[in-house]
Amino acid sequence: MIVTKSKSKLVTVLIHILIWLVFGLMFYTQPLSWGITVPVQIWVKNAIIFILLVAAYYLNAFVLVPRFLLKNHTGIYLLTIISIIALVVILNSYVDYWLNVRQLLDVAFHKMGPPRRPHGHRREWDLGMMGATIGTIALVLGISTSITTIVKWQHDKQANLEKEQERVSSELSFLKAQINPHFFFNTLNNIYALTLVNADTSRKAIHQLSRMMRYVLYDNQSNTTQLTQEIAFVMDYISLMQLRLTDKTKINFTSPLNLTDMPIAPMIFLPFVENAFKHGVSSVQPGFIDINIGQHGSIIDLHVVNSVFKEQSNNLEEGSGIGLNNTRRRLDLLYPGNYSLTINDDVDQAIYSVHLTITLS
Repeated sequence: MIVTKSKSKLVTVLIHILIWLVFGLMFYTQPLSWGITVPVQIWVKNAIIFILLVAAYYLNAFVLVPRFLLKNHTGIYLLTIISIIALVVILNSYVDYWLNVRQLLDVAFHKMGPPRRPHGHRREWDLGMMGATIGTIALVLGISTSITTIVKWQHDKQANLEKEQERVSSELSFLKAQINPHFFFNTLNNIYALTLVNADTSRKAIHQLSRMMRYVLYDNQSNTTQLTQEIAFVMDYISLMQLRLTDKTKINFTSPLNLTDMPIAPMIFLPFVENAFKHGVSSVQPGFIDINIGQHGSIIDLHVVNSVFKEQSNNLEEGSGIGLNNTRRRLDLLYPGNYSLTINDDVDQAIYSVHLTITLS
């Protein structure tokens, strides 16, 4: 972020240098086109007017635009701009009089042969020079206003983007913190049930859970993890759940044979898989859980289909939906416009299906 800001400041400085180089060349090359020996006073006058233009530019950029134009005091801003233009025109005339520029130009043009600026045309000459002065100061102020408003717009856009990123990051951290306890709560409940049936199996389950905890606590602390790790985590979870299942429930899991590793949000599949085991398992009735993870280029598909049993087992958790709701919100934040989620609860067939598609960048 610091490097980006430094580059932005450097670009701004270079733009300002370029602007004043253009105006400087314009000021100091125009007299050379007159075809006369330019008096020194002309260069002095141009230097004074150039300084006035620089002062007007930055007065407008740092004071007038921020305080009046950007705060919707348009009338005051326009009156101030008109006053600045009038002041520069008056000072230009005063500098002409102080340096005796008109007489010096008359002499210089007279030495070059036939008068190029007849005395009778002095008024037209003066009006032309005044128009050029007004046009120049108006151009300078216009460029100043344009650049200042564009920079302000870009700065506000960047600030809003940073605030939105901070908000999203905070919300994602909160949602992830909710999902992890939700998962471990259910898993510990399953292990508790195992301890009443088979101590050796429960010890194996605890070992698997510790490996999964290591993944959650240490391996996926960044915003993304590798797809292979996420699938391995799902496989560990399925293996852990199978330890307590009977032959009544058929588990089918498939994943890509030739998997291309890609970054993905951690624990994004777990709530759907966990939900299948929560509602698709019965100790007395036959059931099934089909989990398929597919990959087509950068598109990842998750299909979860499971049987549904209305009766609820003795669960330590009351209520449901924490993991699924949070996962939907995480998807909205992490993959806006790049995912689709279809959930179908077929009550007649007692089948619950989930189809999640994510386009990974």
